[in-house]
Amino acid sequence: MSRAVAAWRHPAVWVILAGMMVAMHVGKVSVAIPTLREALGISIVQAGTLLSMSQMAGMLIAVFVGMFADGWGLRRSLVSGLLLMGLASALGGSASGIVGLLGLRVIEGIAFLLVVVSAPALLRQVVAPEKLAQIMGVWGTFMPGGTAAALLAGPWVLSHWGWSAWWQLLGAASLLMALTCALVLWPLSGGSGLRSGGFQEHAQRLLQTWRNPGTWWVALSFGLYSSQWLVVIGFFPTLLQAVGVSASAAGAVTAAVSVVNIFGNVLGGQLLHRGWRVHHVLGGGFIIMASCAVVIFNGLGEWPPVARMAAAVVFSGLGGMIPGALFSLAVRVAPSEQTVSTSLGWTTQMSMVGQFVMPPTAAALSQATGTWQWTWLLNWGACVLALLLIARLRLLLRA
Repeated sequence: MSRAVAAWRHPAVWVILAGMMVAMHVGKVSVAIPTLREALGISIVQAGTLLSMSQMAGMLIAVFVGMFADGWGLRRSLVSGLLLMGLASALGGSASGIVGLLGLRVIEGIAFLLVVVSAPALLRQVVAPEKLAQIMGVWGTFMPGGTAAALLAGPWVLSHWGWSAWWQLLGAASLLMALTCALVLWPLSGGSGLRSGGFQEHAQRLLQTWRNPGTWWVALSFGLYSSQWLVVIGFFPTLLQAVGVSASAAGAVTAAVSVVNIFGNVLGGQLLHRGWRVHHVLGGGFIIMASCAVVIFNGLGEWPPVARMAAAVVFSGLGGMIPGALFSLAVRVAPSEQTVSTSLGWTTQMSMVGQFVMPPTAAALSQATGTWQWTWLLNWGACVLALLLIARLRLLLRA
């Protein structure tokens, strides 16, 4: 018992839980889209924009936040992100229209970024070096884990109290998490600030990163992956409810789709560890995602709900091999040891660009055609582009 209590008191546990907490805010919209459309009268395109709006901050400033988080303070960044997330979500529960919700989602995006760019560096501070690789693997599950939690809890809250209570409940939970993380993390020693001349050094690293084609190809590939994943996770509850699946069942199935992505991340790492070539892991993942998208979106014929559910599980599970492989590539193709963090920040930023652009694009295509049956063409286009980028990376690594 005492060992279990000690484990829960470890700062790393609360840093990871903080990541899952803010990830729940990314997932809270997808499960609430049918309720929001009915309550506020918003269109499917507006719903898609709301789904992706939290990614705007990351799309614009992720690389800069990654460079300067140390200067402001990692603990301060994480706790402030949780506080900002809690306040924005609580206010969002009182919004009376789509404009207010969209604006608050931008603030939530900034809050999300403050947490996720500081958390990995904090973990490096609070975890023994021999356990860091294991803990970082657990950290990699924060996004699918938090999204799954939102998809499981959301339908129950929505059915009993509505979308406003869902927003406010998550806001209160984030504020409580901020208080807990402050109590756990503040007694720790350490802190960091920019050295003299730090701004100039960071600017040089940024320029060096932007001039490196390999970093661009990895970052763009990550955006082509994450954009597809968010479209499926974001709209799958709506797709299932449209064919008669209950809201709670649709949320549970989509949560399962999100959870299997965790196992895909682990599988990808194991394959690389066992000697698989990175372009084989990436190519296989993108080809599987393209194939499953046809079934998920009912393309090229009618597919029963069970087949679409199975395809979504495979899409997320085996597609989950891609992120770890791309992160490993980002480290390999970084122009120098001093630009690895900046390269990862740029990869994150391009990921969020994809997540911002693809959901409203898919929603617009659905609205224009009156069906989701052609959405798979977007997935195929993204996968083809990614395969071309992977081929270029393979040539680069051979050079």
